[in-house]
Amino acid sequence: MTVLEGIQKSAQFLAEKKVDSPRLQAELLLAQLLKLPRMQLYLQFERQLSPAETDEFRELIRRRGRREPLQHITGSTSFCGLEILVNPHVLVPRPETELLAEAGWQFLQNVSQPDPTSEPRTALDLGTGSGCIAIALAVRCPAVRVWAIDKSTQALETARHNAQAHHVDARIQLLAGDGFAALTGPVRFDLIISNPPYIPSAEIGTLEPEVRDYDPRAALDGGPDGLSWFRRIAAEAGPFLEPGGKLMLEMGDGQSEAAVRLLADHNWIVEAVRDDYSQRPRILIARR
Repeated sequence: MTVLEGIQKSAQFLAEKKVDSPRLQAELLLAQLLKLPRMQLYLQFERQLSPAETDEFRELIRRRGRREPLQHITGSTSFCGLEILVNPHVLVPRPETELLAEAGWQFLQNVSQPDPTSEPRTALDLGTGSGCIAIALAVRCPAVRVWAIDKSTQALETARHNAQAHHVDARIQLLAGDGFAALTGPVRFDLIISNPPYIPSAEIGTLEPEVRDYDPRAALDGGPDGLSWFRRIAAEAGPFLEPGGKLMLEMGDGQSEAAVRLLADHNWIVEAVRDDYSQRPRILIARR
């Protein structure tokens, strides 16, 4: 079987399994297998795949046909231009979350610098998962120290691996625990940032199989209305924020008005609600 035949047959199979962008998915998997940039496949359409390569490619395509996420099969994903290890213990980062991370590092970069003798700026990533947000902040803001909390110790191991891979582990403190309860002693942050679980419990069963069957449920389930974590953050985050600091949260579809009201009820001032790539309200920015 040639490269071109493998791509065509695999794309047809994936289309029958209702996988989005089936040809692109087939090309990405074959490029991964052959250790080539995807565009190099176009220069090698006539290349014959060995029997071992053919068997391995078929198995990769079968896995994708079962709707296993591409990122789980390849083992990583790109987030803000950074290669991030992902696995069944962590949520696969979405493009919308890149907008949250970007808002975070822009604030940290633009906030007035402290006196050289004072402590460095600090950020807290609540529910860090793979560590993607914390790592993006640390990479873009070399003077910032980041705390990253997650209830899952397996997720924290993934985050630790990713932080080490990007050489920012010395500036990221990983903590296991349930939200703000993981923090000990008097500590406050210039930025508290979170992509919390926000899918209403009853809606999880309606999600695409890649999400429903493979992302950790704890990273998805936001309670009956999807706002359980927003209530906790609104009620508990205030004492941990420095004067002039910001709270930044990612929200689900249709949640912006309720989230704004929740924060207002707990004496937060919402400064901005930013849209995602589909012009849906997605990022909430607030202060005390």
